[in-house]
Amino acid sequence: MLLRARQFEFTFPRPTLIAGIVNVTPDSFSDGGKFFDTHAAVEHGLKLVTEGADILDVGGESTRPRATPVPEAEEMRRVIPVIEQLAARVKIPISIDTMKPAVARAAIAAGASIVNDVAANREDDAMWRVVAETGAGYVLMHMQGTPQTMQASPAYADVVREVREFFSERLQRLTDCGIAREQVILDVGIGFGKTLEHNLLLIGALRSFTTLVRPLLLGVSRKSFLGKATGTETPGRLPAALACTALAVEAGVQVIRTHDVAETVQAVRITESIVAHKK
Repeated sequence: MLLRARQFEFTFPRPTLIAGIVNVTPDSFSDGGKFFDTHAAVEHGLKLVTEGADILDVGGESTRPRATPVPEAEEMRRVIPVIEQLAARVKIPISIDTMKPAVARAAIAAGASIVNDVAANREDDAMWRVVAETGAGYVLMHMQGTPQTMQASPAYADVVREVREFFSERLQRLTDCGIAREQVILDVGIGFGKTLEHNLLLIGALRSFTTLVRPLLLGVSRKSFLGKATGTETPGRLPAALACTALAVEAGVQVIRTHDVAETVQAVRITESIVAHKK
């Protein structure tokens, strides 16, 4: 299985890719604007690379439940200088975490090579045209609703089946827009329009999504469902996230998105070693 993202290529099976999160926001649920300053964000990105990040995922708009949308110009002001500086200093792919086609296009021009689109449930094809034209990688994430509405009352008859059907339908729509399957990564969208039970069911069923023959990305880092399941606040959720990560790697997930790169690298590599020695 091949993943292409502009000038980058990854052939699977290979060691799990670790995507380090760089939030250039003042209102992130996970780090409270710690890296909102351009210099701080760039330095944090460089630190994540030294810790073992294979991808840097840069975002300028919080997608936590009920987050306030950010104007396009402000989102660009936040992320473009960070991407430009990181692209000049690192040799790994940079992902732009955005729902806006214009921001995606500007980020790719600045040096990004992957678009991480939490709004892949969109009907407008403008974002997909950007991806097709630039050859960028594309993270196709499932979300029910929007960040403003997604946790109001998420409901499914069968969450695993419905997410799988969503992926199949979207893969066809992406193909119709000129995006090669080799550009696509799938993300079940933990916490995006899902209850605690929905999230646990999806994590338990991750192996079933491998039959779609595309790399799977899991993002559970510091998310609220971990707090609901364990009774912990954001700073104390790392052990729970690492448990999910180990299960995901064993199930065949190829990309782990995390705030805590050093700890995640350790958990992933020992999990891979154990899996490799299974008889």
